[in-house]
Amino acid sequence: MDWLQYPLAFLLLLGVIVVFHEFGHFIVARRSGVHVVRFSVGFGRPLLRWSDRHGTEFVLAAIPFGGYVQMYDDRDPVVNAEAVEGSVPTDALGYTHLSPLWRIAISLAGPIANFILAIVIYAALFMVGTLQFTPTFAGAEPGSILAQTEVTGPFEVVAVDGSSVQNYQDIAMGLGDRLGESGDIVLGIVDLASNRPSDVALPITNWHQGVGEPDLFGSLGLRPMRLSVVGQIVEDSAAASAGLQPGDWIVGVDGEPVSQWSEWVSYIVDSPGRELTFEVLREGRTLFVRAVPEAVTAENGSTIGRLGVAPVREKVQYGVVRAAQLGAAKTGDMTVMTLSMMKKMIVGSVSAENLVGPVGIVKIAGDSVRVGWQFFLNIMALMSVSLGVLNLLPIPMLDGGHVVFTSLEMLRAKPLSERLQLSVMQIGILLLGAVMIFVTYNDLARLL
Repeated sequence: MDWLQYPLAFLLLLGVIVVFHEFGHFIVARRSGVHVVRFSVGFGRPLLRWSDRHGTEFVLAAIPFGGYVQMYDDRDPVVNAEAVEGSVPTDALGYTHLSPLWRIAISLAGPIANFILAIVIYAALFMVGTLQFTPTFAGAEPGSILAQTEVTGPFEVVAVDGSSVQNYQDIAMGLGDRLGESGDIVLGIVDLASNRPSDVALPITNWHQGVGEPDLFGSLGLRPMRLSVVGQIVEDSAAASAGLQPGDWIVGVDGEPVSQWSEWVSYIVDSPGRELTFEVLREGRTLFVRAVPEAVTAENGSTIGRLGVAPVREKVQYGVVRAAQLGAAKTGDMTVMTLSMMKKMIVGSVSAENLVGPVGIVKIAGDSVRVGWQFFLNIMALMSVSLGVLNLLPIPMLDGGHVVFTSLEMLRAKPLSERLQLSVMQIGILLLGAVMIFVTYNDLARLL
């Protein structure tokens, strides 16, 4: 039943984002005094409905791709008919009777709610804290851009283009911001052998321009690795008995060199009950430690070795105020990055194949659940930012389009003609429909 997690994760992801977006419209509409006829999550046939004391109908509909807030408009014959039937108060204030500033505020409230949701999610994640692996990399891939520099041994990346990074995700975001550009990507690194910091310039030219799924790390010659450095020792384990300590860097096993955690672990797993000699770097000194991995039974019934160690992981955690500041800052960074990617897609420096549609969102949501709830919340925050930015675009049918119409009305001191608004709305529908078809095709092409 693992396949169920994909639609369920998608419904949870999109449901939360849509509810927050529409609630933004709803709360400001209520504040303005206009009567809200319906608050709908989804489109199509209602599956569940109820009404509050103000006469607003709340609906959960069958098609979960969005939602809407319907406000009373005395020019709408359908709404007028409902008013005659008594579902809308006869003295209800209509949307068109609001001042332009109130209508702009209602339009902006949805995207703003999405940004607030992202801030709250990011702040909560910063407060809870995350266990992060140090972003370390092996020596340069032969023939790569990194191989043209003086970098040889393993290193840690601490900054991208002057902005500090704490994990692999931060590095990927920093690199992603340079897609389609030319110049130098400057990495701040620390050589792990000498502990010496330096800056490395990686020259790029139209980097990944037009590429659908760019390999950010591999194209530069960056090879992520987890160093064979002991982070934790299990009490009463073989590692504790042998005298291994947190911070020990294992560089060899039985005379064979190792550099990555996976290489070291493979020796341990394959040697149950057999003595191994580890070459250890400890505070600048080289030691040799003998240990006998404990023989244990794996889930598949085979016998494997276990030493009782865990890799180095750092828990990053903040207080409420600092977490809120960092949440707001990250939301701002994600907003700028989203706008930058949109611009690059428009000018053609980044392939439009990177756009993700409903099918892609279903897969992303399901995969994020498999990774863990923190990753799922990160995806939710990013999607919320994306929805907020998208709705601010000056496209008819979107919130940004309504802001443009209302702003023009303020400048002209009179509304645009209904015929013109209808024509522009139809163009907007056709444009959004074409985009949906395109992104859905991209999603299916990636899956097939």
